[in-house]
Amino acid sequence: MPAEAAESVKSVFPQLEALLPHVQKPIQYVGGELNSTVKDWESCDVRWALMYPDAYEVGLPNQGVMILYEVLNEQEGVLAERTYSVWPDLEALMREHSVPQFTVDSHRPVKAFDVFGLSFSTELGYTNMLAALDLAGIPLEAKDRGIDDPIVLAGGHAAFNPEPIADFIDCAVIGDGEQAVLEITAIIRAWKAEGRPGGREELLLRLAKTGGVYVPGFYDVEYLPDGRIARVVPNRSGVPWRVSKHTVMDLDEWPYPKQPLVPLAETVHERMSVEIFRGCTRGCRFCQAGMITRPVRERSITGIGDMVDKGLKATGFEEVGLLSLSSADHSEIADVAKGLADRYEEDKIGLSLPSTRVDAFNIDLANELTRNGRRSGLTFAPEGGSERIRKVINKMVSEDDLIRTVATAYGNGWRQVKLYFMCGLPTETDDDVLQIADMATRVIQKGREVSGSGDIRCTVSIGGFVPKPHTPFQWAPQLSAEETDARLQKLRDKIRGDKKYGRSIGFRYHDGKPGIVEGLLSRGDRRTGAVIRAVYEDGGRFDGWREHFSYDRWMACADKALAPYGVDVDWYTTRERGYEEVLPWDHLDSGLDKDWLWEDWQDALDETEVEDCRWTPCFDCGVCPAMDTEIQIGPTGKKLLPLTVVK
Repeated sequence: MPAEAAESVKSVFPQLEALLPHVQKPIQYVGGELNSTVKDWESCDVRWALMYPDAYEVGLPNQGVMILYEVLNEQEGVLAERTYSVWPDLEALMREHSVPQFTVDSHRPVKAFDVFGLSFSTELGYTNMLAALDLAGIPLEAKDRGIDDPIVLAGGHAAFNPEPIADFIDCAVIGDGEQAVLEITAIIRAWKAEGRPGGREELLLRLAKTGGVYVPGFYDVEYLPDGRIARVVPNRSGVPWRVSKHTVMDLDEWPYPKQPLVPLAETVHERMSVEIFRGCTRGCRFCQAGMITRPVRERSITGIGDMVDKGLKATGFEEVGLLSLSSADHSEIADVAKGLADRYEEDKIGLSLPSTRVDAFNIDLANELTRNGRRSGLTFAPEGGSERIRKVINKMVSEDDLIRTVATAYGNGWRQVKLYFMCGLPTETDDDVLQIADMATRVIQKGREVSGSGDIRCTVSIGGFVPKPHTPFQWAPQLSAEETDARLQKLRDKIRGDKKYGRSIGFRYHDGKPGIVEGLLSRGDRRTGAVIRAVYEDGGRFDGWREHFSYDRWMACADKALAPYGVDVDWYTTRERGYEEVLPWDHLDSGLDKDWLWEDWQDALDETEVEDCRWTPCFDCGVCPAMDTEIQIGPTGKKLLPLTVVK
């Protein structure tokens, strides 16, 4: 851990300030946002640097980092500061002038902190992590770090398979972070108070023995001659064979963020957000987020109301996002929306939901959400173009349901609908994808009919499907980039060839190439770490940004780095796995029973749908008994009362 020498924690702002006139958007590096926290360094004994490994405009609104930042800073003797990826223009200048990776709160060097915690919601942030480590002066590989280097800890959804970055991180935490960071803090504090006995190794061992912190260095991976994994074994006594995820059960006890950060520069979300529930049991087979966050835990209607009230007072935002994986599924969403719209009618506070399920939408809810704000377009996610493929992915929405829903929306004054689909789903054919055009045509047709207007728009947005760990599709082959592009070209030609409706249909899609790289990293094992490092050393940064992403660079580096192991990109992406194969993440316990996931994969191949277990008998996915948890849903029967004005 860092030595306590004063010179190691001086602000680097004097050196940084001289560089800022020469870079784009210098405001993002300045700090001092409303509700940010700067604590006295010397009065704290455990210090965290938290990073969302992307640009400030994407990282600052991230709820996960914002929550942990506040949870840690509320603790006596603990401080947390934030750092984000610097753009290539500043990176070059920092290297030239020996300015290290810094926090935006007090511009202290990241290397001076006890923990460097990174939250990965996507695997495409891995090269940015290496850039930050290198700029910080922290050795890229965990085995090369000493007692004065921070513990590098990964969290977020991508951490459910941290094997591709196993060489670069000291440990990973899977699941909810609120309680986990406090447990880790207590262990570090005790170790430091004892004089740091046993060095870095002893601290990591103490963390590993909790059963809830994964330390890759304490596990050996053995391979079969054909390249598959034979087994993953602990190489220290007292280290668990399987590491469990963390689950926060009572969300009302964790009403964070209480003081949301207000950005200085423009960000991707200019609003205050409240997470209204966590988890999802709809059972969409492609959805990693829904699977790994089980069970459903609702925040109470009064808990939501309190958070919105405090958050608006603390920020001055004019829009509230009601966040979750499927917000319209909250058991009291109608009362939540009406209560908030009533409460803030005079203040003209707008409400928004992320994309709404077709079968959870109703016009009363939509009207409440737009009562105080602007009426923008509606977004629905059928995901699959045909009825058949929606059975495969367990997205139980019929085309008639969708048409009924959009008819209601167009009939009530909406003019724009956005439909989100995926291409490359298991068992998918060209015909399944071409039916997306038929659906969009029916939407426009119905919209014109019910509104009496020709000014109707439908935007079709398509993303490539990437199989993810801890889902029933973790065994599935991925569609190649070439096949994805060919399929999407046919769809585009069909939409553009429709003289009657084509002009009213917008078409946005991502080509298949980024999906292949994401697929390599999402289901990769430790051998793919060499690819990540090679890409980083070749200049790879900001791989989630189209203008910075280079497919050719990734493929060239992968060919070279994987050759000694006798595997290639196709082996990780387009290859189907069998039941008996040991998957790289099998020793990380998301609570889901592997046999249940396999059975659901077989159900997908048989086009068998499964109900939502919130309202039906349990399907034995394994989460509730494994995590000693349960589904927590309302209704509570309470209402949101008007806010009384104290005079």
